[in-house]
Formats: sequence, C-alpha cells, structure tokens
Amino acid sequence: MTDSSRAAPALVLFRRDLRLADHSALTAAAETGAPVIPVYVLDDETPGRWRLGGASRWWLHQSLTSLASDLEALGSRLVLRRGHTERALLHLIEETGARSVFFTRGYEPFQRALEERLTATLEARGVSLRRFGGQILVEPESLANLAGEPFRVFTPFFRALSQRGVPSTPLPAPRKLAAPDRWPRSDALESWCLEPTKPDWAGGIRAAWQPGETAARERLAHFIETALASYRSRRDEPGVDGTSRLSPHLAFGEIGPRQIWQAVQAAEAAGDQAAADAYLREVGWREFSYHLLFHFPHLPEAPFRPEFAAFPWRDDDSALEAWRRGRTGYPIVDAGMRQLWQTGWMHNRVRMIVASFLIKHLLLPWQIGADWFRDTLVDADLANNAASWQWVAGSGADAAPYFRIFNPVLQGEKFDARGDYVRIFVPELAKLSASLIHKPWTASAVALRRYGVTLGESYPHPVVDHAAARARALAAFATVKK
Repeated sequence: MTDSSRAAPALVLFRRDLRLADHSALTAAAETGAPVIPVYVLDDETPGRWRLGGASRWWLHQSLTSLASDLEALGSRLVLRRGHTERALLHLIEETGARSVFFTRGYEPFQRALEERLTATLEARGVSLRRFGGQILVEPESLANLAGEPFRVFTPFFRALSQRGVPSTPLPAPRKLAAPDRWPRSDALESWCLEPTKPDWAGGIRAAWQPGETAARERLAHFIETALASYRSRRDEPGVDGTSRLSPHLAFGEIGPRQIWQAVQAAEAAGDQAAADAYLREVGWREFSYHLLFHFPHLPEAPFRPEFAAFPWRDDDSALEAWRRGRTGYPIVDAGMRQLWQTGWMHNRVRMIVASFLIKHLLLPWQIGADWFRDTLVDADLANNAASWQWVAGSGADAAPYFRIFNPVLQGEKFDARGDYVRIFVPELAKLSASLIHKPWTASAVALRRYGVTLGESYPHPVVDHAAARARALAAFATVKK
C-alpha cells in the first residue's frame, strides 16, 4: 500500500450511484491507499430529453446532502462542480494532481459517449480511467439469446438472467477514506438552485419522501418486514402500501440492485417464495429496460417497432392539459395524475392506466407522456420510462398489444374496489359510494347533489367517451397494420 500523504489523489466520480455501500468504484479507490476525492458534477449540457426533471432535481439536492454527510463521517467530503463533465474533471485533475479516476459506468447513450471521450482524453494525459458495474445486476453485453443477439422478449431474458445465479455479495461501505493534503474548491449545493422556491411546489414531495442511503436501507427493511409476503396479491392495489417504493432510491443509486436482490432472496428462504419471486421479477423488468436501452439507444425517442413511426397521432392541447392536471373526468386516471403532481410518484398499476388513457383514449404520442413523467417523477429513470411507455403504446419490445385498451372504469373497480385511492387524491368525490366513485356521471342528479358533486364544475365530465375512444384507437391502429 502506498503512503497516502505522498500518493497522487484518486478522483471518484459519483453519478447515479449516490451511496457508500456496494460501490465498487469507491471501494477500489479506497483500497489503493491514495487520497480519495469524491466528486459530483451537475452537467447542464445534457440533451433535453435526457436532462433531470424538476422532481428529480429536488431529490438530487436531498441525496447529495445525505451523501456529503455520510462522507464527512468517514473523514472525507464531497466536491461539487457544475458544467461539462469532461471539462470539470480536467480542471480537477490540474488542481489536485490526480492520476486516476474511478466511476460506475452508465448505459444511456450520452453517458456512453462521455465515457468514450473521457477514456481518450484522460489516457492521453497519463491519467487512468477505471470503470465498474453496479447500476444493474448484469452487464448488458454479457446476456444474449441463442442467436447471439440482444433479447427482445422479457421471459427468455429473465430466464437467462436468473440462470446466471445469485449476484456476488454486496460490498460493505469503506470504513475510512484517506483525505488529500488540500481539498479543491467546491460549489455550494444551494447555489445550484435544485429546489423550487417561487412557487415551492415540493411540499407534498417533501412530506412523502426521505432521500438518502440510510432511508433507502430502512425502506427496504420495512418492505420486507411488512409487505413482501403479500406483494404478489396486493401489489396492484394503489390504495394500500403494498409495494416497496424503492424506485427513487434505486434510480439515484442510494441503494443498488444487488443489495435488493440479496435481501429479498434472504427473506425468500425464510418465507413466501412466490411473493419474493414476484418482486424479483419486477427487478428483472428494470434489468430488461437497461438491456434494451443499451442495445437500442433510440428507445427514448423513436418507436422500437418502426411501423409505429407512421401512427396517426392527434394534436390536442386541451386534452393533454386535462390529463396533466388530473381533470379527465375518469377518477382513477385523475387520482393517479394528482398523486404524481403532489408526491412525485405514482403507483405502477395506475401508471399503466394513465399511460393507456393518454395514448389510446386521447391518441396523443407516448413521447409526450414520457417527457411529463421525466419532469414530475422523483424516480424518473430513462431506461424504465422509455421501455414502459413503449410497452403500453404497443410499439416497444415484448409490448402489450395495441388493441389492449384499458377501460378506466373497470380498472378502477377492479384494483380500487372500495374507492380508497380515489378518495385520497380526488377528494371532491370522497362521499360517493363505491358503486359510483369510478363512474360519477352515472349517478342521478339527486345523488350528486346529496354528495356535493356538480359535474362540469366541482368535477369534470369525461373528456372522451370510452367506447368511442376505443373505436377511434383501433381504427388508427388499423392504418399502421396496413
């Protein structure tokens, strides 16, 4: 081991891996014995569709605050820089004399391009670049179908993933990080203005979430203890706390997929195997999304199935605004969109319902919905977002057939049978009975007056008739098939 007081520092570039435990790049840098300088660069030059949305920027502020505190407990600190990542690192190398950069690899096209440029630029300067996995379970190049090609169907992909065996044991957090003789300048996090001010729309998000690595571990433990056993039977009910709600922690890397996989498998050995398998399958869908994005980088912008490029989408600003505001007149759709705006998150079953409504009832492009989710979700994740929207649209890999058009009334009655979810997020309908709450327009005028509902005023009429919208969507799809 080298003398840390004399060795050139090592830079550890944090990105979507804002944790200390199971962080291969950080562990490897610490094991060199050299001073370690943890760095986060806010790169505002990221292309628009790939840029952090408002809700994600709020989360990032809290997560960086938590990470900085955790690093200080190890005798270290977090250096913040803003600007082009490549230039920021070059400046830090000049300022610190660092001779190595450690980081966790990314899979988005712009991240891959950045890594290629960094490799060429830094190696030309005699600076080593060491790249590690950790954002997903299995590197996308290592899984292929029998023809040696990328998977396009989830089931054989998940079978191949599962056959790889249990991921290796997660790494513990370093117990200490050697500090440099002199720390480089760091931006003040507050100067980045990641949190909203006027207006401060983050009150509901702030009340719903606690970002950070410690909170992520606590959330995983809580899920395993209270909800994993019933996950398979209750995960589709938005009115109950039946899911893990780990998605934003996972999106920012406050916890890694290997940690989740190991913890759930340990619980599986002692409990309900079917429930654990159902949850791990959802982790597998995240892996599949990254597999698709890596091999098909156009996924966030263009249909995976090229015939959908000719789909006859509509242009309807008023319908889009009704959808965004949760004023479509369909209670389960409106509850989901309001939950999203208030808390920065939406239950997964409801995500499918609202996505189907936008695409098939309103006939608006899935890219518009994906962009709105990117801006409003605290768990916005490019791979998941793109693959999931294309799945609902019928244009993606292993997608739901386009003719599968969710009936929002039946979906509400099936998965929110008592109306508990709608009552929370559409309080103007809270007094309606379970038989009416998902279709208030069928209630008599007397009943509506009794419960304080005035259609068209306190709650909107449906923006579109389900049967007519379904017929219109199927007709549009028929033109694509031709």
